Amino acid sequence: MDLNQKPKTTAADFFLHLGVVAVLYVFVGFLLNLLFTVIDVAYPPVAENYFISPSISFPVAALIVLFPVFILLSYIMYRSYNLNQDKKQLGIRKWLTFLTLFITGAIVAGDLITIIYYFLDGRDLTASFLLKALSLLVVAAIIFIYYSQDLRERISSGQRKIWLAAALLLTIGAIVSGFSVIGSPSSQRLARLDQQKVNDLQNIQWQIVNYWQSKQKLPQNLTDLNDSISGQIIPIDAQKGMPYEYSTEGTLSFKLCANFNREGPINGYSPEFVQPAQPATYQKAASGPKENWRHSAGYVCFDRTIDPDLYPPNLKR
Repeated sequence: MDLNQKPKTTAADFFLHLGVVAVLYVFVGFLLNLLFTVIDVAYPPVAENYFISPSISFPVAALIVLFPVFILLSYIMYRSYNLNQDKKQLGIRKWLTFLTLFITGAIVAGDLITIIYYFLDGRDLTASFLLKALSLLVVAAIIFIYYSQDLRERISSGQRKIWLAAALLLTIGAIVSGFSVIGSPSSQRLARLDQQKVNDLQNIQWQIVNYWQSKQKLPQNLTDLNDSISGQIIPIDAQKGMPYEYSTEGTLSFKLCANFNREGPINGYSPEFVQPAQPATYQKAASGPKENWRHSAGYVCFDRTIDPDLYPPNLKR
């Protein structure tokens, strides 16, 4: 081949190189998402109305699929280099590699600027923030070092296997830490069942409030809330296949009870907005925009009292 003649980029070369970079970006995004979720659960940020979704199922599933895909595409790409050394000079390879270096360099610079700014501004550098910044810095630095060395052809096939092993260990470590902090798939299923119970109780609570506003009395039982015209049916405990427990105390107070698998959740509000978990059977919280649905494991009842000033009756004319 003429040394002055540039190698031509075929359609296969274009989509292969684009696929490698695209899978890399998506993979790194899910890896950071998993690490940030684990950090948030291990070190919850203290912020008003901060809500943490503890699910790691999707990022873990994405990593399990994307990592082998990335390795396979990379293997095909490097094998094409071995068969034809001229393909290392392809424009698409250089452009995408420089783009990757530019993005990771910008991330590292932005990360360092944020850390220094927080320090100089006298802000509290929490463990959560520092661990997130460190995770982002490490991942970006690994990508930057590898691709800068690869572009200069300073990585041998043996060294490439070492980089692969390091990436595999990092991915497995992130997945294992996720399950160790958040729990196994079975424990996450129990947490989702508990969250569904909280959602059902919230729905029932506001149906009771609407019932009282319309009729100025509490329903005698939950079946009174069913409406054949609107199709409204009060949910039951899907795990037990039983209705939720309901009882009244006076004309304005009622209780909703359920059996929970584990302790939790904050339900979207930081600890200062909810009462601490109580060891007793009942937990009390006034009905309102920030009602408390925090619960312990086992049988828990929530006391609710309707405030007529906040929820005035719908008087008929």
